[in-house]
Amino acid sequence: MTILMNFRLANADRVGVVVGDNVVDVNLAYRAMVADDGTADAAARAEAEVPADMLRFLQAGEGALARARAATGYVDSLEEADARQAGLLHSRQEVQVLVPIVNPPKVICVARNFDAHAKEAGKVVSEIPIVFARFANTLVADGGAVVVPRVSHQVDWEGELAFVVGKPGRYIARDQAMVHLAGYSVFNDVSVRDYQFRVSQYTSGKNFAASGPMGPVLVLADEGLDPHDLQIVTRLNGEVMQDGNTADMIFDIPRIIADVSEIMTLEPGDVIVTGTPSGVG
Repeated sequence: MTILMNFRLANADRVGVVVGDNVVDVNLAYRAMVADDGTADAAARAEAEVPADMLRFLQAGEGALARARAATGYVDSLEEADARQAGLLHSRQEVQVLVPIVNPPKVICVARNFDAHAKEAGKVVSEIPIVFARFANTLVADGGAVVVPRVSHQVDWEGELAFVVGKPGRYIARDQAMVHLAGYSVFNDVSVRDYQFRVSQYTSGKNFAASGPMGPVLVLADEGLDPHDLQIVTRLNGEVMQDGNTADMIFDIPRIIADVSEIMTLEPGDVIVTGTPSGVG
């Protein structure tokens, strides 16, 4: 299974493929691979074909993914010590994990997408997906700190499945929706409830600084993972607060994509967060 990680090393942001406890720098690995084949402009070719920036990497499409897989195979063919010495391979402990996409064009969230959650919130189940926007600068990397704002202590967790768009589109039919996915990640849609519920829309309660943990990785969508049968477990200080399954989503991913793409053009790197099961605070 191909798993991408956005990471920082020596003040540079990089795209990696996770291999066990290690991560392959696919830009540098591809550069080394084509240089071995005699390419004179290996650095420029690698930057164009396997960009080190995650958003540009996704914008490069299926070709970049195929080349990243080839580069990972190339590193696997090397002696591990040589790969580390060349900077192609790093332990996960030595890199700083970033949000899978630091600068997504859009972050769109779906509200009340689990029947039990809607009922526990005292809300009706909608006949259409309810969507709201998050801002990219609210995102927090895995292991980062969620900031409880001084103006509120009604801060709540919402564990959710997120997916990332890989192929652009508008007015996408349900039966074509899944080909527009790049991959899946984990999201915690931390919510400031008093700000959320003092008005009829969600923006203010969902966009406090450092309130959107995402990651640590992006699992590619073409690896056979079933996004409609995944367990969502949220723990607070070791205690299980939420334990649900994406099979219980009211609106599945094709329906969400079809509805959202009626409103706006989906772009590579867009993050769509699919809703939370019951068990919020």
